[in-house]
Amino acid sequence: MPPPLLSPRRRLLLIAATLLALFLAALDTLIMSAAMPSIVADLGGLHLYSWVFSTYLLSRTVALPVFGKLADLFPNRTLYLISILIFLAGSVLAGMSRSMTTLTVFRAVQGIGAGGNFALVYIVLADISESEHRGRMMSYASFVWGLASVLGPSLGGFIVSWVSWRWIFYINLPIGMLSLAGIWFFLTETRQKSQTVEIDYAGIFTLTIAILSLLTAFLLGGRQYAWTSLPIVGLFTFFALSTAGFYLAEKRSREPILCFDFFRLRGFSTGNSLVFFSSVAIFSLSAFSPLFIQGALGQTPAQLGIVMMFLSFGWSAGALFCGRRANRWGEKPFALVGGVILLIGCIMAVRFSAATSLWTCALAMGLAGMGMGFTSIATLLIVQNAVAKKDLGVATSSHQFTRTLGGTISIGICGSLVTARFSQVADALNAASLKGSIPLAVMDQIRQNFENFFRPDVQQQLLPGVQAALHQAIGRCVIDVFWMALAASGICLLFGLFLPGRRPEQDTR
Repeated sequence: MPPPLLSPRRRLLLIAATLLALFLAALDTLIMSAAMPSIVADLGGLHLYSWVFSTYLLSRTVALPVFGKLADLFPNRTLYLISILIFLAGSVLAGMSRSMTTLTVFRAVQGIGAGGNFALVYIVLADISESEHRGRMMSYASFVWGLASVLGPSLGGFIVSWVSWRWIFYINLPIGMLSLAGIWFFLTETRQKSQTVEIDYAGIFTLTIAILSLLTAFLLGGRQYAWTSLPIVGLFTFFALSTAGFYLAEKRSREPILCFDFFRLRGFSTGNSLVFFSSVAIFSLSAFSPLFIQGALGQTPAQLGIVMMFLSFGWSAGALFCGRRANRWGEKPFALVGGVILLIGCIMAVRFSAATSLWTCALAMGLAGMGMGFTSIATLLIVQNAVAKKDLGVATSSHQFTRTLGGTISIGICGSLVTARFSQVADALNAASLKGSIPLAVMDQIRQNFENFFRPDVQQQLLPGVQAALHQAIGRCVIDVFWMALAASGICLLFGLFLPGRRPEQDTR
């Protein structure tokens, strides 16, 4: 039975409004990839290409734990309306951008609103559901993510081809206003909030510095700067100092952003640890499998899209099934089974070769996605059940934050690993069969960051034979990333063994 303050009709309309807000933020994460070439052609500023994505990710990651804590102090409706309005304001400003610099800044504004949306959708869905139905609600959110991942790139390509790249931002307005109206009319508080409100400003500030320092270091390290360079060492130093400051601030605060006592709870600590390593595995696969499929296998973008669709469908199907059955069969068994399935997908990936069929790649991605769907929902429910209901916001956002952190760190480490390996391979190729075929300036760009090889202006300077050889070299280097994903999936499974089993009192919580 739903909480008594919500009628079935009101509850259904509220669920639709919250999922619409999530779809909006998720779609905006994925729609940019198809539009960026047109945006760069119009605005210039190619050196800021990656920062259009990175600033959105950084601000979204910072906003997640902040909105999670605020949701335990203030009305959900107020916070939800604020986050949607911030997102829509950022969308309008991004659509009006006249330079890559302003676009990058307004993407950061969008990211703050998206972080609020990501945190609040899971919190609201958990608030309006009894514990035995909570898994089903969480799985609906994962299904929306999967839908956005399928529609995002194709919708972005359609808008750019038929209208203008600016409409990938303007299209957020009508959808966002519909979600805004739904939240305004139908969201009612169902959880008692703290009577005394004290905002942990010191905690917010130090946590923001810590997150920005850490993620920026992993985004730049091994690519623009060496890991031992002064900027990267400085960023890690800022991270260490701000983390220490955050710890001291939380110990003194009456309403800390993150209560460190939560880590003594086995469900909270092991659940978040498991989803961290499963995120490392799945994001390593999802981010670098396209390089292998298009490089070593020579498949077209359309064929690549089909393979990656299996990962999205697998994730959504796994989340839906786990959400519907977790209350009956238990969260821990689903987390363990999900870890095993993810491990099998990673084992298949490390065995990829130039002779691997497209359908074998699709099966590996589908299995990995299904394993992640199981583990993501199961661990979210375990983390939520580990804390008191008044701390549901912090618990929920900590899980989302940990997933994002694992994905970002894995992409940073894997990117620098592939860059280093590819630099060695490219040097060997240039010294042998391709000697003199690659302009020196182009080779320097590729050596610094392998992703530069995929830039249109770089590819135009390379002969078809050179492009094919470098594609194959990247494909071979990506296998190292798959080994890292395999190791992370093994650790994920190990943490699953230490998850708490279901306690009898959980069913009546």
